Amino acid sequence: MGNNQSNNRHYALTELLAKRIVILDGAMGTMIQQNVLQERDFRGERFADWDRDLKGHNDLLGLTRPELIGSIHRAYLEAGADIIETNTFNSTRIALADYGMESLAHELNLANAKVARSAADDVMAAEHGRQCFVAGALGPTNRTASISPDVNDPAFRAVTYDQLVEAYIEQAKGLVEGGVDVLLVETVFDSLNSRAALFALELLFDSLGQRLPVMLSFTITDRSGRTLSGQTV
Repeated sequence: MGNNQSNNRHYALTELLAKRIVILDGAMGTMIQQNVLQERDFRGERFADWDRDLKGHNDLLGLTRPELIGSIHRAYLEAGADIIETNTFNSTRIALADYGMESLAHELNLANAKVARSAADDVMAAEHGRQCFVAGALGPTNRTASISPDVNDPAFRAVTYDQLVEAYIEQAKGLVEGGVDVLLVETVFDSLNSRAALFALELLFDSLGQRLPVMLSFTITDRSGRTLSGQTV
């Protein structure tokens, strides 16, 4: 995304926020589930012989069923959403290790960002004066930097801060290249993970010589108002 185009989009979003509440889309996973997809839908031709089960790997649909993901984005926009989130909740190399697809991290983020960008652009072209924005979603990963997964070894960590930073830089770079307007660190359950994500974004912004708006969303697990790792917002 060129700097001029990027700056124009950021200015438009800032102006819109000053005028009214801006509406974010809803969940992607439940919308995908309504289509009752089978293993072959996730595999497509490219991953037909992959050695692990892929059903439920929703981010992969950006490569194997991009038209489906695009239709979900458009449905949210047509329902009135101003911002749609990319289908990249699990597109860090850390989370992708479950499927042996670490090497696809950049490609998945780039592809899913382009699908969302295309949907937003199509709706804006069809509705004169409409402003639609794309948020690049950076999920929490499936590991926590604050808590040991082994009750017998409380000092053990399944991931390091540096590994998280590296993974988030890779993810965010693909999202930015795909044309997102905002970066959303989403569904935070461990503030140390989110700190790694925010640090990664700062490093990326420095290297690119440009900034994007940043949003965060947190998961509060009970009435104490705390995240899974025990912190308040």
